[in-house]
Amino acid sequence: MEQFFQQLTNGLAIGGIYALIALGYTLVYGVLKLINFAHGDLFTIGAFLGLSLLTAFSLTDKLGFAMGVGALVLMIVCLVGIIGILLDQAAYKPLRTSPRLSAVVSALGMSIVFSNAIMLVFGPNPQVYPHGILPTSVLHIFGLPFPVKRLLLLVTSVVLMAALYFFIQKTTIGAAIRAAAIDQDAARLMGINVNLVIMLIFFIGPALGGAAGVMVGLYYGQIKWTMGWLYGLKAFTAAILGGIGNIPGAMVGGLLLGVIESLGSAYISMAWKDAITFVVLILILIVRPTGLLGERVAEKI
Repeated sequence: MEQFFQQLTNGLAIGGIYALIALGYTLVYGVLKLINFAHGDLFTIGAFLGLSLLTAFSLTDKLGFAMGVGALVLMIVCLVGIIGILLDQAAYKPLRTSPRLSAVVSALGMSIVFSNAIMLVFGPNPQVYPHGILPTSVLHIFGLPFPVKRLLLLVTSVVLMAALYFFIQKTTIGAAIRAAAIDQDAARLMGINVNLVIMLIFFIGPALGGAAGVMVGLYYGQIKWTMGWLYGLKAFTAAILGGIGNIPGAMVGGLLLGVIESLGSAYISMAWKDAITFVVLILILIVRPTGLLGERVAEKI
């Protein structure tokens, strides 16, 4: 029972990371019908920028744990969000009227550019976050141990996802994003600035990915320049699992994929951890190509 509980909570924590990254894929796809293959590298940029800012300004030493980490995440959200906007302006906006394949090739090219830039700037060797930033204490729930840092990771993911859902569903700007996702021409006739909407989603998606990168660095302690490929692929699988283009679907898909992966690695084999993800992707594409919540794609992003 304890092992199951540990794997379940671990799966939910890592699933929250997958969900945050998957939201970047699903936001862009929902409005532009484009798979932003560079999104996983934006996640990596967030992790490395987070380490650089954390060590350069000694944020947690000067501001304490809560305010230091909060300030770090806020800075990364802004910086990676701006990089996302620049990515759109440089690589995707000039191709708005081109065949969709052109934008896909451009996305793949930007992914290569970003990954090599990260390696050149930060080096090819893995880098380590300062030890002991997250609390190491353990809670006991019904007699079962629950590490506080795992709880913080899960709660932060849920708060960010809930904030995005509220923003999309309950605000005027969110309504404009949903309208642009359904029909961009009709949205323009209604006075919605679609270009501004696209710019906004290229800020929000990478910002969430950057925040996820910092969370991975703080939680696991080690980051490397190639990690965006695997995390990005798993997040893409999560988006497909929930129904790409569907925001609640990306959230559910991420959490579900994290739990499946964690339980599979515990009860089948750790060596099959990544293979399980791809098996899930293949099964979903065969059995339910629109994803678990895919029916809502045409109605809401």
